[in-house]
Amino acid sequence: MKQEQVGLLQRLMPLPWQLWPAEARLLVGLAAFWSVAGLVVLASASWWVALREMGDGAFYVKRQTIWLLASWSLLGLTLSIDLRRLLKWAGPGLWMGCILIAATLVMGTTVNGASRWLVVGPLQIQPSELVKPFVVLQAANLFAPWTRMAIDQKLLWLVSFGGLLLLILKQPNLSTAALMGLTLWMVALAAGLRWRSLLGTAFAGGALGTASILINEYQRLRVVSFLDPWNDPMGDGYQLVQSLLAIGSGGVMGQGYGLSTQKLQYLPIQSTDFIYAVFAEEFGFVGSLMLLLFLMLVAWVGLRVALRCRSNQARLVAIGCCTILVGQSILNIAVASGAMPTTGLPLPMISYGGNSLMSSLVIMGLLIRCSLESTGLIGRRSNEALRTISTKP
Repeated sequence: MKQEQVGLLQRLMPLPWQLWPAEARLLVGLAAFWSVAGLVVLASASWWVALREMGDGAFYVKRQTIWLLASWSLLGLTLSIDLRRLLKWAGPGLWMGCILIAATLVMGTTVNGASRWLVVGPLQIQPSELVKPFVVLQAANLFAPWTRMAIDQKLLWLVSFGGLLLLILKQPNLSTAALMGLTLWMVALAAGLRWRSLLGTAFAGGALGTASILINEYQRLRVVSFLDPWNDPMGDGYQLVQSLLAIGSGGVMGQGYGLSTQKLQYLPIQSTDFIYAVFAEEFGFVGSLMLLLFLMLVAWVGLRVALRCRSNQARLVAIGCCTILVGQSILNIAVASGAMPTTGLPLPMISYGGNSLMSSLVIMGLLIRCSLESTGLIGRRSNEALRTISTKP
């Protein structure tokens, strides 16, 4: 029976485990540790509030566990699909994301002045999170053959990306738009586009973000409170002040797991956007340093995957995946520590939320798939050859 289970597992895997490159194996371990550790951190951050508001301290943990199982299933599905096929689906997926984001502006649920969610029965869908993998894939489709691509195709996809960013800004969701813009810019940089074009794009993106801040009053208030949160500590600066108090209270070694006091309804949205502040209070400077070193390890492994890829498209997909996973984490930490204006950007695989969790693990799946295809054993060789290899002792 045990041999049958092992045989079934090998058939489901895109490549026998013994043939997986070291980077792919390490990424699977990092993803497993990241998601399980995130569930543990979420349990501490949400337990007291869930017990008080829902009557069940494990309410958010139970829901996140269900999303985690579904997200790992999607990661496994992503691993089993040829990267070339995923790249073919990227364009339609991007356009579908644009349609769903536009729908949030018409019939979306508004929270804190932003319309980012569509309610479908018991589920809340955040299209701006779910579209991220398609942004990475289509960016690789666009920039890998940039010098050989016809001008009309370039314009079509540049306009599509521009429309997507504008729709996200209209929600308004400046942080997600900035993250996607940064991802596109990094992929274009890795593809070798001219510096003049890259600098011009960066300037245009900065101008667009500034315009969004000037137009949307709540974004302008966040920037003002970020510059001096103690000027109005009980008003616009309250969120950042409480976050800084939590981080400062952690000291060197932290208060200990579960012993944060700021999470007791002093710190707003402590289970999502500001979960890092709870983590820093409980694990201190040492824990925060370990988190940053962990993110550096993910970035390093992702860079090794990119360097080993056999095609330009796969290399750019790997670069885009690293940018989102690590870049979003750094932006979340910067917001919680007062290095950036307050934005609604979750900490990947740690913050509560099924949409973010699914998006993050699918992106991790894309990165692992790039590593597997770098071996040259899948995507080019026949299944019969792989079966022959897998049966060798």
